[in-house]
Amino acid sequence: MRGSAQPDFLDVLARHGVGPLARDALTTLQVNLGKRCNQACHHCHVDAGPKRTEMMTREVAEKVVDLVAGNPAITLVDITGGAPELNPSFRFLAGESRRLGRRVIDRCNLTVLGEPGLEDLAEFLARHEVEVVASLPCYGPENVDKQRGHGVFERSVAALRRLNELGYGVAGSRLRLDLVYNPVGAFLPPAQAKLETDYRERLGGELGIVFHQLLTITNMPINRFADDLARSGQAEAYMGLLVNHFNPATVPGLMCRSLLSVGYDGRLYDCDFNQMLELPRGTGPRTLWEIESLASFSGAAIATGAHCFGCTAGAGSSCGGSLA
Repeated sequence: MRGSAQPDFLDVLARHGVGPLARDALTTLQVNLGKRCNQACHHCHVDAGPKRTEMMTREVAEKVVDLVAGNPAITLVDITGGAPELNPSFRFLAGESRRLGRRVIDRCNLTVLGEPGLEDLAEFLARHEVEVVASLPCYGPENVDKQRGHGVFERSVAALRRLNELGYGVAGSRLRLDLVYNPVGAFLPPAQAKLETDYRERLGGELGIVFHQLLTITNMPINRFADDLARSGQAEAYMGLLVNHFNPATVPGLMCRSLLSVGYDGRLYDCDFNQMLELPRGTGPRTLWEIESLASFSGAAIATGAHCFGCTAGAGSSCGGSLA
C-alpha cells in the first residue's frame, strides 16, 4: 500500500457484498468508566494512565443502571477503562447490574488487584460472580514488561494466582477467567487456538495458573499505538497490513453489530474504538440523557473509518477474541 491512498472501509465492504454496516439486535452495553489507570501501556488505544483525570461520575453511572434495568434485551454489561476498578462507581455499577440478573465483565489489567485500598477487590468480583477478562500480552516476563512496564508480569502472575485461589478459571467454576493477548509489535495476532495451547503449557505447566479461554485482539492504530507507529515509521505499512488482510468472513461477527459503547461522560458511540476517536454515531441519540429504550438502535447504521480494518483483518478481532 506504500505510496497510495488507503481504500475506504465502506467501499471495501461493498466490493465484497457485505455492507453497509448496520446493527443487529443490541445485547451488550460496554461502559467506559474513565481514562485513569495504574499503568501506561505502549499499545493503549485509550491513552490511559495514572495522570488521566477523566472519570465517570456517580450520576452517569446511575443513569447507566437505569438504562440496563429498563432494557431487558441487554444481557451483558461490559465494564472497561482505563482501569475501571479505580472509579469509585465501579462496584455500584457491577453490583447493581448483577442484581438485575445481567452478566457483567470486568476488563481487568490484573495489577490493579494489588493497588492500595483495593485489597478486597478480587473477593468482591468473586462474590458477585463478575466475569474477569484479564489482559496479559504474553506468557513470559520479557514481552509483558516491555509493553506494560517493569515488574508487570510478576504482579500479573500474583493476581492470577489470587483469582485462581478464589475459583476463577477452574474447570467447572462459575467464576469465568479469560486472558487477552495482543501483539507487542506491528503485526497480526497468531491463530487463537494454537496460542491458547502455548499459554496453557507455559502458565499452567510452569506457574500452575489456569484460565478458561485465551482471546486474541489486534492492536488498533489509535492514540498511543498510532503514535508509536508514526515514530517508528511503520504507520503506513501497518495500515497496509490491515487492509491487505481484510477478511469478509469477519463482518457478521463484528462486536459493533450487537454492542453500544457508553463514554465516561454519558456520550454514546458505536464501539469503544469510535469512542476513543470521538467518532459520533451517524444517526439517532448521542447521549444517555436522550434515551429510555434501546429498541430503536437495532438496524441503525454504524459509523466506520479506516481503523475498522483492524477488526476485519485476518481472523478478525473483537472484545471476545478472533471472529473467523
